[in-house]
Order: sequence, then structure tokens, then C-alpha cells
Amino acid sequence: MEAHDLEKLEELESVGPADPIAGAVRKLIADLGEDPDREGILKTPARVAKSLRFLTSGYHQDIDKILNGALYSVAYDEMVIVKDIEIFSMCEHHMLPFFGRCHVAYVPNGKVIGLSKIPRIVDVFARRLQVQERLTVQIAETLMDKIKPQGVGVIVEARHLCMIMRGVEKQNSIAVTSHMLGAFRDCDVTRSEFLRLVKERG
Repeated sequence: MEAHDLEKLEELESVGPADPIAGAVRKLIADLGEDPDREGILKTPARVAKSLRFLTSGYHQDIDKILNGALYSVAYDEMVIVKDIEIFSMCEHHMLPFFGRCHVAYVPNGKVIGLSKIPRIVDVFARRLQVQERLTVQIAETLMDKIKPQGVGVIVEARHLCMIMRGVEKQNSIAVTSHMLGAFRDCDVTRSEFLRLVKERG
């Protein structure tokens, strides 16, 4: 993280005595039938407030500041792919985590982006209350808008605790979503190459 991001995160994670999220968590603990003053739980509201602010910090991040001009003119028009980006997000329906991997590819159109910026863009949208479908689209459309490549492909594979811990309780289910733009949507060869490279394991 860059310095301005760390400062913003520290500000978001600060928990004072009148913190509204901590207060809400304390009430929730009591409403669930637990004693919020019990020794093991006494500091839980502050911890949860700090945790939630970190897990939703994507709302307060600026894509342009993250990119920080890291676009470079390069005579390269073959596929660039970053595989197996770890994602951790929270389902907006139950506020339970979902986690997995994101695969991102694009075909440059005169410019490439610093490779480290792609996982950071993924994190901006993952660190929000999300549905996997929207997360996939937001990553792809942001890259398409900011890099102006010939095309973008994004695939997200994730396990959802709202399905594993509750509801249907299916332990091994994985949700897969994809969003293809430009050459990845229009050209079968480009899309097939992306899918093949994603399946390959090093």
C-alpha cells in the first residue's frame, strides 16, 4: 500500500469510545443473548468495527490514485494475464465472506499497466459488500475504461460461506463468473486462449 492509502486505512480503522459501528455490534451481541461485558467479548465490538472498516475499505479508495500514472507505451499486442489473484469479499445479502481466485487478462492497445496495479484494482472492488457477479463486471469494466485495451477478460471462482455454513450447506460448491469485453467477447480464439491459460497450472 502507498502512504496515502495507509493513512486513510488507519483513519478508517480508528475506534473511539463512541464509535457507531462498535456500539451497534455491542447491541447485536446483547440481542443474540450474550453478555457484552463478559471478559472474552468486552473488546469484541471495537475489534469488529476495525475489521469491518478494513473489509469495506474499497468504498474509500480512488482508482486513479491507485494507478498513479502507471500506464506505459509499449509496442506489444499479445495477451497479458495475471492468474490466481486471491480475493476476499463479503456477501451483501448475509455479510458473510466469500473467497477464491480472480483471473484477469487484457490485450494491450499501445499501453500496458504496471502488473501490481491489477491485484490492487481487484481489491478495491472486493473490499466492499458485494455479489460475485457485480464484482466480476466492475473489475473488467474499470480496466477497459482505464487502459483502453483491445479487450478484457475476467473470471472469478469463489466459495461462499452463506452457502457453506448456512442455507443449502454445500461444502464443495464453487461459483464461477466471467465478464468478457472487446476482443475477448468478439474473438473466439482470444477467449479460448484465455480460458486455456487459466486452466493451466504451473
